[in-house]
Amino acid sequence: MDLPDLIRGVNRLLEQTLEAELKPRGMSAHQYRVLEALSERNGLPMGDLATRVFVDSPTLTKIIDRMVQSAEVYRGPDPNDRRKVLIFLSRRGAAHFEDIGPLISSIQQDILDRLGASDAAALTSLLSELLGGSVSSRPRTFRGRESLSYDDKAASK
Repeated sequence: MDLPDLIRGVNRLLEQTLEAELKPRGMSAHQYRVLEALSERNGLPMGDLATRVFVDSPTLTKIIDRMVQSAEVYRGPDPNDRRKVLIFLSRRGAAHFEDIGPLISSIQQDILDRLGASDAAALTSLLSELLGGSVSSRPRTFRGRESLSYDDKAASK
């Protein structure tokens, strides 16, 4: 199997795992990614948000429309340019994101456990390189706990 097929296969497996966990909670993987992106930087333009969640603009518009209906996000004017619309995380969306945090941490920990710290760090670095460095390689903190923190785990091995 060539590299693109392996990447697609792993992505599909991760998407299926994520969807299986999120669906009973009334959320899709795309909706989760929107909440995640807005929790990291609230008040994003649609174009920036589409890039962060890896979807095209028409798809994102449909996702945001559903999330506005469920009051997880809301649209508001850009204070610097009233012609632009920004997407904001609502309190309800933030609470929903907080509720599913342990679930996502568990999925990420499963990956780390399967790969080991050094291989996970190497894979993260390589995939970030393939994406052109558009993904931060620093560990992300979730609820006061680092998520997929390779350096700390590698040091403890």
